[in-house]
Amino acid sequence: MIITNMAVTPQRKPQLVIVGAGFGGVRLARKLQGRSDLDVTLISSSDHFAYYPQLYHTASGGARTESYIPLTNMVDPDELKLVKDTITKLDPEAKTVTGTFGTAYQYDELVLALGAVTNYFGIQGLEEYAYNIKSISGAEKFKRHLHQDLIDDMKPDVNFVVVGGGPTGVELVAALPDYLRRITHLHRVPTPKYSIKLIEAAPRLLPRSTEHMSAVVQHRLEELGVEVMTGQTVKAETATALELAGEKITTQTVVWTAGVANHPFFKDHASLFTLAKNGKVEVNEHLEGRPGVRVIGDNASTQYSGMAQTALHDADYVAADIVRALQRRSRPAYKPKAPIAVTPVGPYWAAAQWGEFEIYGLAGFGLRRAADLIGYADLESWPRAFLLWLDDNRRQDDCTICQPGIAPAPPLPAN
Repeated sequence: MIITNMAVTPQRKPQLVIVGAGFGGVRLARKLQGRSDLDVTLISSSDHFAYYPQLYHTASGGARTESYIPLTNMVDPDELKLVKDTITKLDPEAKTVTGTFGTAYQYDELVLALGAVTNYFGIQGLEEYAYNIKSISGAEKFKRHLHQDLIDDMKPDVNFVVVGGGPTGVELVAALPDYLRRITHLHRVPTPKYSIKLIEAAPRLLPRSTEHMSAVVQHRLEELGVEVMTGQTVKAETATALELAGEKITTQTVVWTAGVANHPFFKDHASLFTLAKNGKVEVNEHLEGRPGVRVIGDNASTQYSGMAQTALHDADYVAADIVRALQRRSRPAYKPKAPIAVTPVGPYWAAAQWGEFEIYGLAGFGLRRAADLIGYADLESWPRAFLLWLDDNRRQDDCTICQPGIAPAPPLPAN
């Protein structure tokens, strides 16, 4: 690690630069900000943090605040340097990263936590026509589409397709039946008979989970009125249809949750790293992709990579390891930690896998709510985390979203 070999003068502290303000980047910045023996810079292409576990909820009428958090609420600009920029170049010889407008940032230790990007696998029409709820803007665009159909035509699209049977796809498709019923009521439009399909290329849903959990979740979705189609691959999308192998589904509303790829920054700098087959960076026992450059979270080819809990665990390890190096103490090797996977499947119901244990229904939902509270607290102060957590019960489908000038609809009747 570069810091341990540096001749640091009393006037100059080691420079830690963190690129990316997702789970790993924010957690690491919070752990190390304000230290007297380290200068920390957090560089982000956005001025907010996206809480990915709740994006599906924002897309289906939940409060925007539960998935959109200003970075200044999470890190203290008085204790670190917070920079809005997009890093495009890494020069390990000069120990600099360079942003879009040519600004170079000097580092002694660099941590890359850039996150993953959507992968459309080159399928014709998907990027143009499909909705994507893996960002705040994508979730809001999808929600606006649902309301705009009702505002423009007073008649909703009745065919909905979600592609991808991982946690995000399952969470969204399970929330749709209740949400579609809610917004047609708010717009005073009779609720039609919806067709809601979930398509997965693998033989079963939630491929990372047990076969038993996949079967239970599929049964739950079918109870909610969702048609599950496994072993199906998407060939193309047009403005009015989704084409599968041997079948065409008429729809104007397709949500793509199926594919992610490592951030293109690493492909652009492939000569500086060793990349695994999935494009992620091979790292050593201290999560270094090369000397002085750590790679954490979704970008690192480690066990359980791709999970928010893994990014937090990586950040905790790197923070402790940097402090140990600064203090010239022994540095244990990184050890992966199995995350607890909890997937909401409709109102007040979730499937949880905790080691060898599986938990379903209301108990699983309670575990997810507890996990969200802890997740917010990992990134914010406890008072703010608690307020964000309470926002789960707040809807943003008021009359100004539905039909301006029209009084709010009466309370929604119970099922």
